[in-house]
Amino acid sequence: MEIRKLKVSEHQDSRRLYEEVFSEDSPSFVDYYYTEKTKDNQIYAVEEEGGICSMVHLNPYRLCVNGSVKDADYIVAVATKKEFRKRGYMASLLKRAIRDMYQAGESFTFLMPASESIYLPFDFRTVYEQAGKFYRKEDEEIPGIVITDANETDSGRLAEAANRCLAERYQVFTVRDEAYYRRLMKEYESDGGKLKIYRRDGKIVDCRGYFPGEDGEGGKIMVRIIDVRRMLMSLRLRSLAGVCFCVTDPLVEENNRCLTLTGTEFSGVMLMDGKRENSEGTISIAALASLIFGAKTVDEACSEEGVFMSGRMKGEFEKLIPLSGIYLNETV
Repeated sequence: MEIRKLKVSEHQDSRRLYEEVFSEDSPSFVDYYYTEKTKDNQIYAVEEEGGICSMVHLNPYRLCVNGSVKDADYIVAVATKKEFRKRGYMASLLKRAIRDMYQAGESFTFLMPASESIYLPFDFRTVYEQAGKFYRKEDEEIPGIVITDANETDSGRLAEAANRCLAERYQVFTVRDEAYYRRLMKEYESDGGKLKIYRRDGKIVDCRGYFPGEDGEGGKIMVRIIDVRRMLMSLRLRSLAGVCFCVTDPLVEENNRCLTLTGTEFSGVMLMDGKRENSEGTISIAALASLIFGAKTVDEACSEEGVFMSGRMKGEFEKLIPLSGIYLNETV
């Protein structure tokens, strides 16, 4: 088996597998995806019998994490032809993609699972359920609100308004720009929908998607830490902290290390390499993701396999401010 990252000129070769596995997607949506999203994404593939039999797509996004902009990949279109399943192709593709993301300097990756159980063995953990806010006809009756269909000329103002609003409310969100909204409008239109702009006194206060005859619904988002040091250094602290501990990661060897975490509420997290004889506990990369993104408390994380914390370590970890304010509502 050979894993290959496709050239951009080869991305269209994966369309047949996409249409076979994701048959619920409309032809017009697939046209959109293979016109827009495959311009700048990465596709890892396994080829057998002269064609692509398994693939993973990495769609690039810019995320704001505690005020800093970071590049991150959204894993989508994880697919294997039926007759080639249970051969470990998907696992090999995910492991290769995770390794490459580490080399690229990414902190974490995320995906929307068809089933959470598929990704738990790869140390992904569910941290967010999409809000699923969509336009409803009764919104037209909200006092003072004027709702119109968005068009390309609105893209800049939409991005400015959204980034300002999201920064006030969330710690983790996708950074918007004009290209983001131009592409999003095409995404809605590909399935007969629209992006609706909500204005009050002429100012944009919201935007929501609309699909005729549907209320729309969100999905769950799972994350996987890619680089433990970069991830931890994105965090803020409630107060002065100092603790030495070990991290275990079965997929990224470089994450298996002993760290000394220090910092204050003013500096945020600072890290140094620690000595294992000084370690006050061990935490798995998966449990750390649940903790960092606010899906579990320190005590809950300690109940996971492979996690041990001294009483003092628990107290120091409780000083970490989790990234629980999340807004990742992208579909692809």
